[in-house]
Amino acid sequence: MYNSKSQQKIIFGTDGWRGLINFEVNLETISVVARAFADYLFSKELQNPEVAISYDGRTNSKDFAEKFSQVLSANKINVFLSNQITPTPVLSFYVKQNSLDAGVMITASHNPPQYNGIKFKANYGGPFLTDETKKVEQFLFLHSYSFDNSRIQMVDMFQPYINHISKLIDFDLIRQSKIFPLIDSMGGAGNGLIQLILEQNGIKSESIFSIPDENFYDRLPEPIEKNLKPLSEKLKSSNQYSIGLATDGDADRCGVMLENGEWLNTQETILYLIDYIVNKRKFDGHIVKTSSVTDKVFKFQTEQRKVFDVQVGFKYISEKMISENIAIGTEESGGFGFKFHIPERDGILSSLFIIEMLASSGYQKLTDFVTNKRKEFGNIFYDRIDLDFERPDRLKKLPAISNNLPERIYNFKIEKVETYKSSRNEVNGIKFYLSGENHWLLIRASETEPLIRFYAEASSSEEVKEILQAGIELVENTKTN
Repeated sequence: MYNSKSQQKIIFGTDGWRGLINFEVNLETISVVARAFADYLFSKELQNPEVAISYDGRTNSKDFAEKFSQVLSANKINVFLSNQITPTPVLSFYVKQNSLDAGVMITASHNPPQYNGIKFKANYGGPFLTDETKKVEQFLFLHSYSFDNSRIQMVDMFQPYINHISKLIDFDLIRQSKIFPLIDSMGGAGNGLIQLILEQNGIKSESIFSIPDENFYDRLPEPIEKNLKPLSEKLKSSNQYSIGLATDGDADRCGVMLENGEWLNTQETILYLIDYIVNKRKFDGHIVKTSSVTDKVFKFQTEQRKVFDVQVGFKYISEKMISENIAIGTEESGGFGFKFHIPERDGILSSLFIIEMLASSGYQKLTDFVTNKRKEFGNIFYDRIDLDFERPDRLKKLPAISNNLPERIYNFKIEKVETYKSSRNEVNGIKFYLSGENHWLLIRASETEPLIRFYAEASSSEEVKEILQAGIELVENTKTN
């Protein structure tokens, strides 16, 4: 029924699937995954299952969403298909608000333009957990697919989301502050939504690259410093702006720039936003962070408020947001999740909270706010290196290191080691806690890209550089069987 080449092209990650357009992600493989998803829903013995489906602005995303919908419809599953490109969190909120059984987002998030894929969303409005993704994978290629439109309903997902956001953000405060944000949608699914929400509340802002583009205007749609030169140049060109913000390809993450065009390190953004949410907005509950986030977050821990440290991947934050009373969850890549919303990262809401944070401070410019905050929190010395690692033993390196741990990293004694396992139960992350306050090295092997990532925090930039180099040498010198 299916050829072996098709079967080789579908390899799931933690909460879905990504691959190269045409070669791996095409109308056939999308249909195969859709049929597996239908079988997965049947296995849960749901009565009249209902699924929401949306898509970003990548090549063929709309076609893939329609095809996925048609396969579900042919299997007597009711589908609510977005009538336009939406951010991932807009879809996730729609699923939760309407008590649907699941959501499907056609996107490859921040991957290069030649990629596309699928994110699965559960009924709680957050990412599928590993076990559920594995269940979908088990149904691949079991049954043939067919197409039908009879159970597909086109819907507007934006207005319910905007109405909800309006209850969380203090737009009066932002309006009275007269701060002027500049927003870079990076040609992604952010689609000028932040500017629209601000305008509806009488707040002036400006957007660039707000129209979705399948090539993201020749940039990688990840809101990090090296990809945000146009935003930086625009900020430098005028002194009218108060802050710069950018959202990624599917607008579930964000990055921040000072009004002078300088990048604000995500680790600093994390500290300041946590401080605002728990100390100024008084959101009660615990904090959850991934292992690549600065350990300075533990400063917020009290007898009543815990700080949970989980492995990299927002689904691990989502697990805590579902099982615990969490005020805010955060990851190093610019993903934030908030109480009173969904257990999901949301670049739109995060950006609005950051704008509100600046407005609340009384400062007109983000530089002044940050200067003041650095006096309170001190400097953060942190960096990350993504090492291209095409060799076939990439996923064997970390298991080998975990079986033969070093005693030191650079000049620092290893005081504690934490290992993390992939969805396939193999070691794919190791965090070394080193001697000295907030000294650590994290090494991770990507499951979806030919990369090994190195993260480090220390007391100076020089120490960080040396720790990262020691980590790279450890990986390169470790032999695998």
